[in-house]
Amino acid sequence: MKILKKILLAVAVLLLAVAALLWWLPARWAMPLLQPSLHGLCLQQVGGTLWEGHADQVVSPAGRVLGRVQWQLSRTALFGQTDLQLDFAGPQFGMDGHIRKLPAGQVDVADLQAHAELSALIDPRMRLPLGQPRGEIVLNARHALLQSGWPLELQADWQWRQAAVHMKNDDVALGDLHGTLAAQGGVIHAQWQDDGQGPLRTTGDLEFSLLGWRLEAELQPRRADPALQRWIAALGKPGADGALHIARSGGMAAAIKGKTAQ
Repeated sequence: MKILKKILLAVAVLLLAVAALLWWLPARWAMPLLQPSLHGLCLQQVGGTLWEGHADQVVSPAGRVLGRVQWQLSRTALFGQTDLQLDFAGPQFGMDGHIRKLPAGQVDVADLQAHAELSALIDPRMRLPLGQPRGEIVLNARHALLQSGWPLELQADWQWRQAAVHMKNDDVALGDLHGTLAAQGGVIHAQWQDDGQGPLRTTGDLEFSLLGWRLEAELQPRRADPALQRWIAALGKPGADGALHIARSGGMAAAIKGKTAQ
């Protein structure tokens, strides 16, 4: 009987020690276990605990330092309920938001603020027909519900600051644009307009899903700008006033529109 009590006491002490270790687990000890899920990113100069920690250097698979990250992870993750507050700060990209993993593989994102330099996101070797986007994208998402990375629900505002496109022979300035993003049932609706002062007057409305897309937009130079006029002409034939009206669709959206027209 005494031996059984000693065994039970030893097991209890061991369980308490394991629980204490998990409760205050140093972040640097957990990194080897987390590395396979970081998709090639490497966290260096790690401090704090697994539950509230930081890495002063986040390094890309190519060896480039992207920035630093801080996190707060709820201990409910021990029971399979991920609840994470993430703050990433870098010279060309930043993000701050609250992320929860829900049943059925869904992810709930709240109060997400992000910004990125487009020149850092797009491979300069890519040859895009309308040029490579330049400037800074700023996103403020109040709520998003993701399924396999696709937004089923979304409420967000966005800005494209110092918008421009880099062409082979010209850099085309577009000004500052802003708009909204909304999604319901997996259908995303984006709207935009310019700030009223830049070289391009534009409004637009884009709706897309996994089945198709539909775009309506208007673009017109505010003043004589040969590079901007050539760029607009590459999208279509402007009217006599120099304004280009776009109405296009693809996928199932185009098929449905075509049958309706018939």
